Amino acid sequence: MMTKEWHKIAADEAFGALESSPKGLSDEEVAKRLVRYGHNEIREKKRTPSWIQFLRQFNNVLVLILIAASAVSAYLGELLDASVIMAIVFLNAILGFIQERRAEKALEALKRMAAPKSEVIRDGKVSEINSRELVPGDLIILKVGDKVPADCRITEALNLKADEAVLTGESLPVPKNTSAMKDGKSVADRKNMLFSGTTIVYGSCKALVVETGMRTEFGKIASLLQQEQEIKTPLQQKLEELGKGLGIIILAICAVVFFAGFLQGRDALEMFLIAVSLAVAAIPEGLPAIVTITLAIGLTKMAKKNAIIRKLPSAETLGSTTVVCSDKTGTLTMSQMTVKKLYADGEVIDVTGEGYDTKGAFMRSGKEIKISETARMLLETGKLCNDAVIGDRVIGDPTEAALLVSASKAGVHDLRDKYRRTGEIPFESERKMMSVVYDISGRTMYTKGAPEEVLKKCVAIMRDGKIDRLTEKDRKEILLANSSFAKNALRVLGFATKKLKPGEKPEESKLIFIGLQAMIDPPRPEVADAIDKCKRAGMKVVMITGDHRETAVAIAKELGMLGSGSLALTGEELDDLDDKKFEDIVEEVTVYARVSPEHKVRITDALKKKGHVVAMTGDGVNDAPALKRSDIGIAMGITGTDVTKEASDMVLTDDNFATIVTAIEEGRTIYDNIRKFVLYLLSCNIGEVIVIFTSILINLPLPLFPIQLLWLNLVTDGLPALALGFEPPEADVMNRPPRNPKDKVLNKRVMFVIIAVGLIMALGTLAMFYIELGRNGEAKARTVAFTTLVMAEMAVALNLRTEKSLLKINPFGNKKMLLAIASSVLLHLMIVYVPFFNAIFDTVPLDAQNWLEILFVMTLIFVVVEIKKYYSHHFYRMMAW
Repeated sequence: MMTKEWHKIAADEAFGALESSPKGLSDEEVAKRLVRYGHNEIREKKRTPSWIQFLRQFNNVLVLILIAASAVSAYLGELLDASVIMAIVFLNAILGFIQERRAEKALEALKRMAAPKSEVIRDGKVSEINSRELVPGDLIILKVGDKVPADCRITEALNLKADEAVLTGESLPVPKNTSAMKDGKSVADRKNMLFSGTTIVYGSCKALVVETGMRTEFGKIASLLQQEQEIKTPLQQKLEELGKGLGIIILAICAVVFFAGFLQGRDALEMFLIAVSLAVAAIPEGLPAIVTITLAIGLTKMAKKNAIIRKLPSAETLGSTTVVCSDKTGTLTMSQMTVKKLYADGEVIDVTGEGYDTKGAFMRSGKEIKISETARMLLETGKLCNDAVIGDRVIGDPTEAALLVSASKAGVHDLRDKYRRTGEIPFESERKMMSVVYDISGRTMYTKGAPEEVLKKCVAIMRDGKIDRLTEKDRKEILLANSSFAKNALRVLGFATKKLKPGEKPEESKLIFIGLQAMIDPPRPEVADAIDKCKRAGMKVVMITGDHRETAVAIAKELGMLGSGSLALTGEELDDLDDKKFEDIVEEVTVYARVSPEHKVRITDALKKKGHVVAMTGDGVNDAPALKRSDIGIAMGITGTDVTKEASDMVLTDDNFATIVTAIEEGRTIYDNIRKFVLYLLSCNIGEVIVIFTSILINLPLPLFPIQLLWLNLVTDGLPALALGFEPPEADVMNRPPRNPKDKVLNKRVMFVIIAVGLIMALGTLAMFYIELGRNGEAKARTVAFTTLVMAEMAVALNLRTEKSLLKINPFGNKKMLLAIASSVLLHLMIVYVPFFNAIFDTVPLDAQNWLEILFVMTLIFVVVEIKKYYSHHFYRMMAW
C-alpha cells in the first residue's frame, strides 16, 4: 500500500512501497501506471467553451451597432436589408471564431514543443523523456540547473541543494540528503524530498518519483498559478491606440456624412445605414487580432526551423536586434568535441579519430605507440571525472563525452560502473574546475578543469606513473604546451589527482598533476554564412566563451568575425576596466575569452547603454540573469538547463547559431507582413471613406449601398489581408539595417502613402461611377463602382506584396494570395451575375465594355502604384516603425 509520508521511510522502503528498484521501471509497467495515474501535468484551467468563444465575436461596439441597424431596418419593414446585414454579421463572427481558434491551436503547439525533459532510468538504462510521461516509481537523475519535474524521495545525493522559494518562500538554497526523518510536517522541513517546480542549484542526485501531476505539492496550489494574463505585444498596443485614434476621426466623418445627407433630403434610414456601414468598414478594430494570427503563424514557422519563441513580444524584438552575443561551444561550433592531443610525461601524443567514434590510435611522429602509465592514468581520470553518458546519443557535456571517447580508444572501460562515487565538488565558473571522489584503492580524488587553475592547486607531478616534485620548469613547460594547443584552436583541460586520508574532507589543494587533454570542436559549416548574413543585415556578432583567448580568436578568424580594429578581451581584463572605460570600447570588442556568466550581464548592460538591442545566448544556470537582462534571451534546447530555458525568450532546439539568424530573418518577415496588411487595410478603408464622403459633399447618388460597403470590408478586403501574412521574405530582408523599436507606427510619410493609395482607388471608383451614371443610370453605375473598388483593392493587394516591383518577384511565391484574390473575385462575380444575389446586393450584370473599362482602371491603379514604388526607392524602408 502506498504511503504519503515518504520522508519518514528509508529510500529502500520507498522503492518497495512503489514496487520499483534502482534499475527503474519497465516500459510495460510505465504504460500501466500512465493509465492508472495519468500524465504528470498540472491540470490547466478549463478552456473557454467554443460556443462562448463564438458569442464573444459579437462583443464589439461596431458589431452591436450593426445588429441595432438590422433591427431598425426590420422594424421599418426593410426585411431584406435586415437579413443581409445579420448574415454578414454572422459570417464575420464565423471568420473571427475560426481565426481565433487557429491562433490558439498554433500557440498550443508551440507550448507542446517547449515541454520540459527529464533524465530517467528505466530497465537499467538512462534515457531522456518528456517530463509529462513520468509516473510514480520512476527513478530520475537531477543535476545543477534542472527543474524538479515531480515530487520525489531522494535515494542518492552529492552535495545537493535545492531552491524551494517557489513553494515555500525560503530564499536560501536548502541542503538535501537521503536520511529518513522522524518528523517533517511542513514541506520546508522535508530535507530528503524534492518537490515539483523547485530547482537544483548545487550538486546532483538520483530521486524516486512518488507523486505526479495534481497530487504533487505544486499541483495542490495549481489554481493559484494559472492566472495567466494575455500578453500584448508592443505592436498590438500601438495598433489598438491607432485604431482608437482613427475611430474618433472616422466617427466624426460618419456623423458629417449622416447629417449632410439628411440635410440634402436623402432617406434617413439609408443615411443611418450608410454611416454605420462606413464606420464598420473604416475603423480598423480587427488589426490587433490579425497581428496575433500573423505572429502565431510566423512563430509556428520558426518552431519548424528549430527556434521556439516563448513570448510573443520577442518575435517583434527580433527584427530590431543589433548585436548577437553567442556562446562558442555548441552554438558556433559543432558540439562534437574530439580529443586530438595528450600531454603526459612532458611529451605530446597525437590522437586520431573523429567525433564520438571510439575507433582511433595514439601517435608520435607519425607512428602508432603504446601509451605510458601516466597517459593511461590521464585517460582514466578523464573518464572518472565525468557526468556524460554516450548511448544512442550523448547525454551531458560534449567536452566530457570527448573524454569518454578518448579513454575508450585506449581500451579504458567505464570505471564508473565498477567503482562507487562517494563525493563530488561540482564545477563552478569561478573555480573553473570540478572534482569527484571514488573508492579506488582507498578514497581517491580526481580533478579536471582549466589547466592554469588546476596547476595552481598542484604541488607534485606524475612521471612514468610515479609521483615526483613539481618544479617551476615543469610549470613553464605545462603552460607552454597549454598555450601551444590553445593557439591551434584546441580546448585544453588539465587533470590531477590525490589520495585522501580516512575522514579527510575533499579539498582542491596539494594535488598531483597528471597531464593535459586537448580537443577541438570544429565550427559548424553553416555558421560562417550566417555571420556574413548578420553583417549585411547591420548586426554585429560577438563571441563569448570560457575558452582560452587564443582558441577563441582562432575560431573567430575562421568564421570571419574579426575585422580591422576588432578587440578580444579576457575576463580578467574586463574586471580591470571600470564601467566608463568598458562602455567606451564595448562596440569594438568581438571576442570575450575566459569570462564567467556574471561578465555576460555586464556586457549586456554596456551594449544596451550604447543603444543596442541585444540577443544573448546561454545554457547554464548562471546564464539566466544575463538572458533576463538582454532584449532577447536565447536558451539552448539540448544543453540548456530548465532554469535557463525559463529565463529565455527563445529556445534553440538544435543549439545552432545559424538558427538564431534564421529566426531573426523570420522575425523581420513577420513584421514586414504585418506592415503590409496594415497598409492594405488602411488604404482600402481610406478609399471607401473618400468615395462615400465625396459623393455626399458633391451631392451625387450614393456609389455604394450599406450592404455593399459591409461586404467589401468584411469579406473582400479580409481574405487578401490575411494572405499578406503568408508572404515569403523580401529578397533584401537581411540586407537592411535593424528596425528602430522606438519609431512610431504611423509617421507623415506612411500616412502619405496610405492616403495616396486610398485616393487613387477612390478617384478611379468615382470616375467610373460618374461615367456610367450618365450612360445607364444608378443601378448599373453602382454595380460598376462596386466592381471597380473590388478590382482596385485586388490590384493594391498584389502591389503591396513587395516593396520592389511586382515584376521582380515570383508571381506564385504566395499561393494563398492568389487563392484569396481568386476567391474574392469569384464571390463578387456571383454577386454580379447570380439573380438571387442581384436582389440582395442591388447589383445588375455587367457587359464586356464595363469589364474592359474596369480592368483598364485596375491596370492604371496598378501602374500608378508601381511608378510610386519606383520613384520611392525605399518605399517601405522609409516607413521605419
